[in-house]
Amino acid sequence: MTTATTASASFREPQLLGQTVVVLGGSAGIGLETARRARAEGANIVLTGRNPERLQHAAIELDALSSAAFDATDFDRLKQFFDELPTPIDHVMVTAGAPLYARLTDIDFEQARRNVDQHLWLPLHVARNAIAKVRPGGTLLFMSGTGGRRPAVGMALSSAFTAALPALTKVLAIELAPIRVNLIAPGFVDTPLSAKLLGDHLDERRAQLRSTLPIGRVVEPEDIAALAVHLMMNTALTGATYDIDGGQQLVEA
Repeated sequence: MTTATTASASFREPQLLGQTVVVLGGSAGIGLETARRARAEGANIVLTGRNPERLQHAAIELDALSSAAFDATDFDRLKQFFDELPTPIDHVMVTAGAPLYARLTDIDFEQARRNVDQHLWLPLHVARNAIAKVRPGGTLLFMSGTGGRRPAVGMALSSAFTAALPALTKVLAIELAPIRVNLIAPGFVDTPLSAKLLGDHLDERRAQLRSTLPIGRVVEPEDIAALAVHLMMNTALTGATYDIDGGQQLVEA
């Protein structure tokens, strides 16, 4: 390989140059890391989040086109947000929401209702509002998980969403075409949300995964971001669920 060939191979144009990426839940964790990676690929970034201070820091860091602090499950406010977006936008990623683990006898049904809003109704509202805004060939990216595929006590809601979202993704990919719709399904990801959920057991969980996962390390937000941006760039991909758990499903009983 010549020096000229090597230099040519090491340089490439940013793949999202001039495109607009909207990240709902983009002030921390997977959403923020995806926004960073999309920005590095030349995208303009629009961020939302519930925490105004954290969102402001993220928006400044990324030189975001705009940002809006609100709860994405306030569906009237969500519609207003989409109505006010410039047209067209290119990609929308939804990372808002947290899992709810509880035995049937312990379920707080008001909390469960909010969880249904986050994991089922939110994708549908985003899809409806995005139709008039996302350009043909652009993407909607939703988040699920792999943990709910094994039935277990306390996983009623998580398992239901895990089963429902791949089917919803396929239907939306047909109904919204040529807008593309895909679903990312991580296992454990080392995020602030995981730290909040696990508390004092976080380090133990990290160590257990490092010793058992085929990849020999825990999955980081950067791993999910790399997949998300690839799904934005690869225009042949739609209607599919992409597992990214470091092989967690292969080794956990």
